[in-house]
Amino acid sequence: MTDITIATHDGNFHADDVFSVAALKSILPPFTLIRTRDLEKIAKADIVIDVGGEYDADAGRFDHHQRGGAGARDNGIPYSSFGLIWKKYGVEICDGNEDLAKSVDRRLVSHIDALDCGHVEGVYDGISLSHAIGMFNPTWQEDSHFDECFDEAVEYAGLLLKRFIAAANGGISAKAIVAKAIEDAEDPRVIVLEKYTPWKRTVHEHSKAALYVVYPSQTGQWRIQTVPVEPGSFEDRKPLPQAWAGLSDKALQEVTGIDDVTLHGGLTLI
Repeated sequence: MTDITIATHDGNFHADDVFSVAALKSILPPFTLIRTRDLEKIAKADIVIDVGGEYDADAGRFDHHQRGGAGARDNGIPYSSFGLIWKKYGVEICDGNEDLAKSVDRRLVSHIDALDCGHVEGVYDGISLSHAIGMFNPTWQEDSHFDECFDEAVEYAGLLLKRFIAAANGGISAKAIVAKAIEDAEDPRVIVLEKYTPWKRTVHEHSKAALYVVYPSQTGQWRIQTVPVEPGSFEDRKPLPQAWAGLSDKALQEVTGIDDVTLHGGLTLI
């Protein structure tokens, strides 16, 4: 039985309180969660999220609804409770990796904070994670209990947060690998990777000379990709010869002069 009690508000829940609880579940031992607006119960809780009218990280208070809010990032996006939780525990949740924690804040946490605080300028105007979390609330046609729905939302948010951290970590690791490959390239126009690694953004940030990226596929084939003029563009810095387009096997071998080139084995042209 745990001695830790975490309190948040009852009734309708939002992405900030749901993700806050999910985040804490990833680092704290099993705790007692109470959803209430009873001030006496809130005062006795070890950690209070999105209720109570107080922000004091050292005291375990993470609300942002008080007059004046709870501060904002340098880019102007105010903190909601999730942002406040992440500000204190994010590095720990990311196993001490500050760069990873900052990346998750920039790409996930700050967006949830922005929508929760009404800071919608520049925020995607479609179905967002915040909207998805909100849909766990029971509708007026359902008899579902709010606390049960909240638990379901926390489980969902926990899985998303875990995968988001993994994806962000992969991006950071990829950047270091590709940057090293650029530095070690014998010919700056051709970047060779030991295995496929997401490369486009890093190549554009670190190399104006790179034209092609070469790497082995999972089947052992070597693949070559052209570097686009910018990420997401269909225009390449230097396209492969037009005469190669649409050819395969013997026809491709004849025009390239490479005996084992193919679209399906050996060297694959992309």
